[in-house]
Amino acid sequence: QVQLVESGGGLVQPGGSLRLSCAASGSIFRVDNMGWYRQAPGKQRELVATMPSGGSTNYADSVKGRFTISRDNGKKSVYLQMNSLKPEDTAVYYCNAFVVNYRIERREYWGQGTQVTVSS
Repeated sequence: QVQLVESGGGLVQPGGSLRLSCAASGSIFRVDNMGWYRQAPGKQRELVATMPSGGSTNYADSVKGRFTISRDNGKKSVYLQMNSLKPEDTAVYYCNAFVVNYRIERREYWGQGTQVTVSS
């Protein structure tokens, strides 16, 4: 089985910074696309940032210039550096990954979610 273990959420003041981490573990041959999504109260889950193993990045317009996604393929991990945080960034953040096992089966996995609260 495959698990995505997420950490780094918490309470931060507006303008502050936070760094989220997500590590994939289990029976993994290859990890393809990895990314972060978030869901605020009363809203649908939305894309924050994604990053294929090749190195390209994709960001939601609302976080461009403030958030940075990065990967460590050796650790099968993805990170989200969040700077200049705003109250509207408050949400549960979910790690997402497409994982190929040794039977060459490609499946999508989600982390358990970590709460990020931006408030004075």
